[in-house]
Amino acid sequence: MLFHSFAFFIFFSVTFSVYWILRAHEYRMAWLLVASIVFYAVWNAWFVLLIAFTAGVDYVFALRIERAATPLRRKWLLIASLTISLSLLGLFKYANFLLSASTGLLAIVGVHVAPPVLQIVLPLGISFYTFETISYVVDVYRRKLPAERNPLHYALYIMFFPHLISGPIVRPLQFLPQVRAIKHFDWARLQLGVQLFLRGLLKKTVLADRLALIVDPIFQGPAQFSSATLWLAAVGYAVQVYCDFSGYTDMALGTAHTLGFKLPQNFNQPYLSASISEFWRRWHITLSSWVRDYLYIPMGGSRGAKWKTYRNLIVTMAVLGLWHGAGWNYIVFGLYHGVLLSLERAFPFPAWSNAGLPRIVRIAWTFFLLCLGVVIFRSQSLASAWLMLSRMFHPLAGATPPTAAILTTLIIIGLIFAGHLIGRTRISRNLQSFVPAPAMGVGLAILFLLIQLLIPEDARPFIYFQF
Repeated sequence: MLFHSFAFFIFFSVTFSVYWILRAHEYRMAWLLVASIVFYAVWNAWFVLLIAFTAGVDYVFALRIERAATPLRRKWLLIASLTISLSLLGLFKYANFLLSASTGLLAIVGVHVAPPVLQIVLPLGISFYTFETISYVVDVYRRKLPAERNPLHYALYIMFFPHLISGPIVRPLQFLPQVRAIKHFDWARLQLGVQLFLRGLLKKTVLADRLALIVDPIFQGPAQFSSATLWLAAVGYAVQVYCDFSGYTDMALGTAHTLGFKLPQNFNQPYLSASISEFWRRWHITLSSWVRDYLYIPMGGSRGAKWKTYRNLIVTMAVLGLWHGAGWNYIVFGLYHGVLLSLERAFPFPAWSNAGLPRIVRIAWTFFLLCLGVVIFRSQSLASAWLMLSRMFHPLAGATPPTAAILTTLIIIGLIFAGHLIGRTRISRNLQSFVPAPAMGVGLAILFLLIQLLIPEDARPFIYFQF
């Protein structure tokens, strides 16, 4: 069920109304859990059982870890829990990729076999809810929080429908206390939720989906297009994926606010970053912080010899790339960023990172590096990525999009960067404080109608649904 579909509008209207009509807190939480199950079951009812199994296993293991008598037993219980969660993720997401890679390695030594292909459907949101169950068990193991006794509260933490499919990745300490807190209806919070949802709807349906109509054909056949067009597509896709994913996040945060919940921020004007390390502190913040806390730091982080820090960065980013998808292009994308992060640490000034240059130049340089990375990320294969990158740096003639498409792309790119700049100020907040509530309501209603008029006919699922 897509946030920008009519079906979701009906679903949410019913969920919201019943939720606030109910008076008992536990009834409200139970209703949200039922609504979340229905939300996911509309796509595939059988995979609700997979989420229930994953969550149930980690719920039981967390209780046993807390009660374990010895550190060794606690450690083995943690290993068993992680093994089950990661095995399920590996089976559904990486099985065919690993089989294909294995047959490729066998071919190198002269053994040629046809790679078997398993007919496996990737469950929506599996990468997100698996990381949430892992963070819960690990935090209990680290004694950061007690194991949750109430299965309803724990199930809602995993299945809360606004963040179930594409995040943000929520930590138990961020969400479980909110499940226990009594909720009171708040008009100001409802307004904030509606504003966030409409902002996300605008990003996704009007900007990202419009860009997709222009960018997708170029990535599907880069050999046909001119070098300038390929550069336009690279920048266009960087903006498209931002609008698409941050649009989902805005809608998720907005929906949660209308129900009295606050989800963590996931984006903070990432394309104004002056370095790659700053970018990862601003882009998909909940994933970046997750791999930092549960992988990079446990591996040693920046402690010890410099080469170990570089190793930890490269391995961590390779895993982050692989998290996005089962393909070599995702691994290379992660390695690319790991190398860039390592270079920033190795040569902080005044070498390649341009740390001594004005911030505007550093931002432009960082965005240039990011655009090269998104070509690897978006391309259908490494061969296609190499072809596109080589044509980008070797000026060649070729097809170009219609003038209207070029102008549309440039306008959207300009709007996003303008939005980034405005977002760094308090202009929008100050203006809102002067707008009367009735005028704000009328304005939001008009914005909703305008979005409906501007939505392309070809509605698309969110990009991060495939991860």
